[in-house]
Amino acid sequence: MQPQLLISFSAPKHLLIGALCALGALLITPSIGRAQNTSVPMDSLMAEGALPDIWEGPATAQITIIEYASMTCPHCARFHATTFPVLKSKYIDTGKVRFTLREFPLDPLATAGFMLARCIGPAKRDAMVDLLFAQQANWAFTDKPLQGLQTLVKQAGMSDDGLETCLKDQALYENVNKVRDRASEKFSVNATPTFFVNGERVSGEISPEELDKLLQPLLGK
Repeated sequence: MQPQLLISFSAPKHLLIGALCALGALLITPSIGRAQNTSVPMDSLMAEGALPDIWEGPATAQITIIEYASMTCPHCARFHATTFPVLKSKYIDTGKVRFTLREFPLDPLATAGFMLARCIGPAKRDAMVDLLFAQQANWAFTDKPLQGLQTLVKQAGMSDDGLETCLKDQALYENVNKVRDRASEKFSVNATPTFFVNGERVSGEISPEELDKLLQPLLGK
C-alpha cells in the first residue's frame, strides 16, 4: 500500500482549542510505490528522544520494530486495524518482537490526537492510540473534530477540563513535533506509516502476509 506523504505546515505558537473547531484534516493520497528499504544504525534509532518510547514486548526480543505514524493517516489506521493484531498476537506477545509507535503528525489535528494520547498516561497511551485509529472517521474527517475528540477521551476517563489543559500544553506540543522533526532530519522519514525493522526502513502499510514475509527470515538469526 502507498504511504501518506508529509504535509508541511507552519505550526502556531500555541495549539488552541478554537483552531480545532474549524480545522479540517489535511490529507493526501500520493501515487507512489513502496520506497526501497534503507538501513539506519540501531544506536541512532534507539537514542533518547523528546518523548519517552512506550514499548510492547520484551527487551530481549530478536526483532525491534519502530513505527512512525500520524493519527490522521488512513493507511496507519488500517495497519492498526488489520495487521497490528497479528503482529501483537503472533510476534509481540510471544516475545519475538519489541515494538513502539512514535509520533509523526502530518497536521495539527494529528498533533492534538497524539497529545491527548500522552496526557492520558503511559499505561493507557497505546490503548488511546488504538481507539483514535479505530474511530478516526468520527473525529479526523468531520467538521467538528474537537467534539469527536471530546467523546473519545471521555471514554478513556479524561474530563473536558483535562482535554483543554492537555491541548494547551505548549511543552508537550513542541515535544510531539520534535519527535517528528528528528525522524525527518535524522532518518529521512517523509511518509506514514514508516517502519524500522532492526534498523531497516520499510515505508508504507504492511499487510499480514507481508508481515510474515518480513519477519520470519529474521527469526533465529
